Amino acid sequence: MPDHLIIWSIAILSTAGVIIRPYNLPEAIWVVAGSLLLLAMHLILPSETLTAINKGTDVYLFLTGMMLLAEIAREEKLFDWFAAHATRHAAGSGNRLFFLIYAVGIVVTIFLSNDATAVVLTPAVAAAVKAAKVEKPLPYLFICAFIANAASFVLPISNPANLVIYGTGMPHLFQWISIYFLPSLFAIVATYILLYWTQRKYLNAKIQSDINIPKLSKGGRIAGIGIIITAIVLMLSSAIGIQLGLPTAVSGVCTAGIVLIIARKEPGTIIRNISWSILPLVAGLFIIVEALNKTGFINLLSNAVRNGAAKSVTSTALGSGTIIAFASNLTNNLPSGLIAGNITRTAGVPEMIKHFILVGVDLGPNLSITGSLATILWLVALRREGENVSAFKFFKLGIIIMIPALLAAFAGLLI
Repeated sequence: MPDHLIIWSIAILSTAGVIIRPYNLPEAIWVVAGSLLLLAMHLILPSETLTAINKGTDVYLFLTGMMLLAEIAREEKLFDWFAAHATRHAAGSGNRLFFLIYAVGIVVTIFLSNDATAVVLTPAVAAAVKAAKVEKPLPYLFICAFIANAASFVLPISNPANLVIYGTGMPHLFQWISIYFLPSLFAIVATYILLYWTQRKYLNAKIQSDINIPKLSKGGRIAGIGIIITAIVLMLSSAIGIQLGLPTAVSGVCTAGIVLIIARKEPGTIIRNISWSILPLVAGLFIIVEALNKTGFINLLSNAVRNGAAKSVTSTALGSGTIIAFASNLTNNLPSGLIAGNITRTAGVPEMIKHFILVGVDLGPNLSITGSLATILWLVALRREGENVSAFKFFKLGIIIMIPALLAAFAGLLI
């Protein structure tokens, strides 16, 4: 069998392992196994493997900082405190609680990234619905997954995939807002309407409103301040063109360190509770994409986009955005964003095409559980709370929500 067919077979099987999770093994095992197999069969060289891993350095640092912030806040019961306030403001209305959670999800995604929404907000929502004695918690927990992608192109910092697509050519912050604000607004509103419509029958039940507000510990207050400072640091870093990984990691380490010292707790508990398997999962995805590059895939797509743009920029933009939106669910949107970024730079396409591709990479993953790293992180957080969602169940919901939201966002770009 030709090498390029073997590479594609390994990539497909690795992705299938993430989706199906045979024997309930962690998602990272299948991607790492595929990467090692590519290396063992000499389909990718050790030097190329290291190059691929290094491409994800900023993402690893970003995720490390976010996971530290989330875990220290969780340990200090910051989420329980927020949950109690949200539930009391809902005043016994499931519909109002649904809206409040969605609004918070928008804010967290915009200023702390979609991955932070999955890691930080999911435990908070789980605590909120538990405090409210909600019989069906999944409708509220679905918010964390869908808004994480729907609001992930409001700002450059809202999704690590944005940094991967643009690389060093990131637009100025105000230029970014002028391009992506309207598409983001359309995507957020469309996603809310469709998600609410699909879950409406579960939201009419009365929920507990007489909630005791727990006292927030000093460690919890510091964790909250750390999250706010991190959001400010990321905004400033984005505005002056600094990569986000290192500032996020430093913020996470400093916040966790201060809290642990004040609370006089051992760091081992925090370290053990973090889902570190996410990091090799991301590294493995980058390796698989690097191997796919060797098949001539990038050059083929670059030529196709270049030729299409010569005939019609608008049609090529719509087609490229749509294709990448669905393709992101097969490879995960970080690697597909990396591929898309390489394609746009190689082909030298008009900016309009890049805009549609970015929306496709960011919003398209709402179709499946493997579409974005944020959704995978959401699944991990969900399992920690004793909940689980199958790939098919998520897909049935995703196909109703993602496609109209994607079309709405495209309309925003055209306007």
